[in-house]
Amino acid sequence: RRVLMDTWYAAKDLMLFIESLGKTYYCPLRCNRLVDDSEGKSPYRHVDSLQWDARSLAHGKTIKIRGFPKQHKVKLFRVEVSTHRTDWVVTNDLTQDSSPAAQDACGLRWKIEQFHRELKQLTGLQKCQCRKARIQRNHIASAVLVWVRLADIARQTARTLYQVKHEMLDDFLRRELKNPSVPMRFA
Repeated sequence: RRVLMDTWYAAKDLMLFIESLGKTYYCPLRCNRLVDDSEGKSPYRHVDSLQWDARSLAHGKTIKIRGFPKQHKVKLFRVEVSTHRTDWVVTNDLTQDSSPAAQDACGLRWKIEQFHRELKQLTGLQKCQCRKARIQRNHIASAVLVWVRLADIARQTARTLYQVKHEMLDDFLRRELKNPSVPMRFA
């Protein structure tokens, strides 16, 4: 139902294509993106220079993004991620009138990004050098199964996935140094 994306993908052509498929998108905009919230009464401004009252903060603003078709409107939400960072989230769902709901949708996006990062860093997903599609799919499936097992162990032991993997490698290294599986001979 929803397409969640990063600021990198917040391009006019992609956003309009997603709409043509009948999907709803949520994506953050960069702070310097030019928008208009005045129905054409004032020039385009950077999204971070818009004025926000209490109602707009709670329910969002209907805006036009520069470069989009003339009557194309989107809903903009100001989402405070931390004390030092604010995200500007747009959606084509004009019925969405809750900033917390928009923030929840973006929170899910962060979980997906975290999963991709962990999958690549902990399982060697991107190191597959196979050319055949079937072998690539097997490699991806194996990497996902490894991630699922690491996540399960991490939950059970109240550690991070990174701690679980590195402790496994530390144990292996200690064992090999004490009793090498491949003995070395010196001349």
